[in-house]
Parts: sequence; structure tokens; C-alpha cells
Amino acid sequence: MNKNKYVFLLLIFVSCSSIPSLDKGIYVESLQKSHTSKSGVVSTGHPLATKAGVQILSQGGNAMDAAVAAAYVLAVVEPSMSGIGGRAQILIYDPNSGYHGIDATTAAPSDYDFDSAPKKRYGYPSIGIPGVVKGLTKALTDFGTLSRKIVMKSSIDYARDGHHLIYGEAMRQAYVNEQLNEFDGSRMHFLRPDGSPKKPGEWIVQDDLAKVLQAISDEGSDVFYKGWIAEKIVEDNKANGGVLSMQALAEYEAMVSHIVEGNYRGYDIKGLWIPSYGAITIQALHILEEYAESKDLQSNRDWGEAIYNSIKSAYLDRRVQKSLEDANKFTSKEYAKEKVRQVINPQVEIDKLMPYAFTLPNGHTTHLTVVDKNGMIVALTQTVGTTMGSKVATPGLGFVYAQTLGGYLGEVKARDRASSHISPMIISKDNEPILALGAAGGSRIPSSIVAVISRIIDNGKSLEEAMSLPRVHPQNDGTIDLEFTDKNSFTMDDSLYYANKGYTVSIQKEKARFGRIHAVMKSGESWIGVADPDWEGNASSPGQE
Repeated sequence: MNKNKYVFLLLIFVSCSSIPSLDKGIYVESLQKSHTSKSGVVSTGHPLATKAGVQILSQGGNAMDAAVAAAYVLAVVEPSMSGIGGRAQILIYDPNSGYHGIDATTAAPSDYDFDSAPKKRYGYPSIGIPGVVKGLTKALTDFGTLSRKIVMKSSIDYARDGHHLIYGEAMRQAYVNEQLNEFDGSRMHFLRPDGSPKKPGEWIVQDDLAKVLQAISDEGSDVFYKGWIAEKIVEDNKANGGVLSMQALAEYEAMVSHIVEGNYRGYDIKGLWIPSYGAITIQALHILEEYAESKDLQSNRDWGEAIYNSIKSAYLDRRVQKSLEDANKFTSKEYAKEKVRQVINPQVEIDKLMPYAFTLPNGHTTHLTVVDKNGMIVALTQTVGTTMGSKVATPGLGFVYAQTLGGYLGEVKARDRASSHISPMIISKDNEPILALGAAGGSRIPSSIVAVISRIIDNGKSLEEAMSLPRVHPQNDGTIDLEFTDKNSFTMDDSLYYANKGYTVSIQKEKARFGRIHAVMKSGESWIGVADPDWEGNASSPGQE
């Protein structure tokens, strides 16, 4: 057994069943994880964000209006995961114009010099140009139907009037309490006067953030990138070793993303090219399709081995995604056939010289998916990096900045945008979208997405079933992570089976360890929305607020 390095990681998860009230009358125990409707569905990682999206749909807004509303609310109520100081990737299906993508990731300034810049994975040197505000503004302008005033109202209200801090958010902030105490603005905005973390259920009022959001609502994104907000950002950064300047902020633009395409067993797949990892996720599915010809994917053991090896092989190409020629190569079926030889060799190791961000056991990100009554779909992922991102908030602004520079993502050159495992996807059959999903979880985002897609297409599971079944993931050293969280999980016999085949095995008992998916799927004439069963969000639709 020693030669197989049989490892057990017994991780403790504190159940969220005792989370106190989230808002007046809302309790986690009563949250609806799945919901079916003909009127559109919203699925997000926080019930207040879901509520905001649903309210917009009820007011006649489309899926983009609802997604932007939900994204801004998440920036208020879930700052450990995302916010207006972070980055976003958005995949859109418009029944009238087809597929579109928006790249709003954080970026390095045009005069950034990686070699001479301070190397610090959090703090001011890690802060790049925020992208979320420009991204959400572009999304609303290009695809929305309602005004910023209407769409941003809920986020401003929750910041100004307050909301209950949910259990998971309180725990995440407490986890990085020591780092938050290093920065004046973070202590001011996120900690108690004595520097201790805020407690679950505590009523949180964010006056400064409310003023920032109100300014964006009133004046648009220019106030964030060229106006008084930009001036405060730059003043604070320059005084504390950061690299942002007024020029850097003014130069930033949200970009149109290139759409990458694939096909898994007759189902068409759409994703986003870098800085999203849509090509890697598609490649993994293509490898799975080739490799699984010799496997029984109805067998949990064969299925787990196939997913593990397909992801492991695709991940070898993460750091060599450069040109559109690469995009075409990595998403081709011919290339997947070549990659299968890596799949059948368990000794092939994942790239060991990976950026720090790739090696983290957990990724703190948020994903939301919305479909409206007309069939418009938005899959939106946003993040600040690790828990509370850079850990820095500027005094008087009230939001944290994402980690981008300083070595967190490896070498980042001037004007580079932060590539990450973010991978919103839309699956269609006979040119009709039937499934849209994305995930949080850092390097576990593609593996969780591939797992759910395979459960649906290969195993014939419903979306709700697919998201509740156990997942696997290849660690950076090649260890196979097995999910051990409930009665449907992998078993000790399964772990012994893999160990006896020569795999290094790690048992993971911590909930939400394998990505956190929020998705919608066509169900007859309706859509079903499902929120990850391991997380704190929910799914809902108009008439269910």
C-alpha cells in the first residue's frame, strides 16, 4: 500500500444548516436549490443575488438585465468571492443574434514591468486594473433592455440599508482575518473596531460602497475609471506600493471574447477563449469522448477514472494557450485523439512549474446563470482570486481588489489579461441551447463542469441529479481526488480500487471542494435552474420571490 502513496485527507466542513437569517424571512434551510419555470430562471450563489435577478425578470427585464443585477448584488453580499474590484467573463446566447462573449478580466498596466515589480501575492503590488464595472456596463449596454438605475437598485439598497452576513461569507472573511488586518481600508470596511471578524448573522451596512455603486448608476463606468473613484484608487495604490495610475485605468476596456466550439457525442458546445479556459474544458470533453470508448461510463469507477485522466491530459496545455491557431488546435477532435496516449499513461504528470494560483486547493469565485422567458441565456463568472482577493480595500471605497500581479498568476507582462480556469459553457442540440452552466472553484472549475455534462449526456441524469453526484479531480502532483461527502459519494472500496491500479488517492470530505456550479437546463417547454447543493445559493423565477 505504501508504494501507492495511499493518502487520506479528512477535512472538516461545518454544516450550513444552522446559518442564521439572510434577510427578513429568508433562511438557508428553506432555500430552493432547483426550480422549474416557463418565465425564466435565475441560479446564483447567494439568495439575495437570486432575488435581485428574479425581480428584474418580473419587471420585464431580459436575462442580461437580471444577470447584471445579480452580479452587482454579489459584489455587495459576497465580497470574499467577487466584486467590482475584480474580473468577469460572460457568455451570452441571444435567440436573435447567436453567441457572444465579454472579457472583463483584470489586466496589467501598459507600463508594467514584471521583472522590476514587487513580488507579493496579495497586498497592493498584486492589484491589477479591475474589469468588472466595464464588463457589466458593456453587457448591459450591448444586450440589456433596462437602465442602470433599475438594474443596480438592489445592490445599492443592500449596501446602504444593510443585509445579514451569511455563515459561509463570515467564515471566509474570518479565515483571512490576519491578512485583512494588515490594510487600513480592509480593517475599516470588513472588520470590527477591534480587528476581529464579523459574525454570522451580523447586520452589514456598507455606506461607502453604496456611494460608489450609486455613482456608477448615475454616471456610468467613467466615474470608476476616470472620475473621483479612479482618483481615490490611484492615490491609495501609489501611496502603498501599487502600480495603478490614472492612465492605466482610463485605458482599460472590456473586450469582445472569441467563442470556442466543440462537440460532445452530438451535442454542440460553446465556451470562451483565453483569458477564459473554455478551450481546455472543451478539449477535456473531446478526450473523454475518445478515451471513454474503452470504458463503461455507467460504472462509477470507470467514469471517475475517465474524467480524471481526461482533465489531467487537457491541463497539460493550460500554459501554452496563445493564438487563435492554438484555440482551433486544442478544440479539434484530431488533437484529442493524439492526447489519448497521455490519458492511458498514469505516469504522465501535470506541469509542475505552474503559477501559484493553479496550486491552491480552493478557488474563491462565483458563477451565476440566467435564462429568460424568450430563451436568452447568460452564464457569468466573476472573481477576486483567493478569499478576499488582494485583501486590500481602499479607505472610503469599500470593495476589495482582485489578485492579478506580483506573481500570483505567474509572469504577467504589460497589458496582459489574467487568464484563469473560469469557463462558462452553453450546450445545444440541433441548434437549440439546452444547458448553460459555469462554476467556481479555481482549477476545479473545468473538472466540475465536465463531470456534470458527462453525468447528463453519458449517464442520462437530470441536472439536479448530475450536480449532486460525486466528482473527481486531478491534483497538481497527479493525485486523484475522490469526493466523499454523502451517500452518493465514492466509497472506501473505490479508493482501494484506484490505489491498486497505481493511482495516488486522496479522499476529500470537505463540501464544495469540487467546484460550485449554477446552471439552467431545458425541461420540455420550461427551464429548470439548479444551484449547487454544497453552496449557499438557490434558484428561483418570477412569481417565486
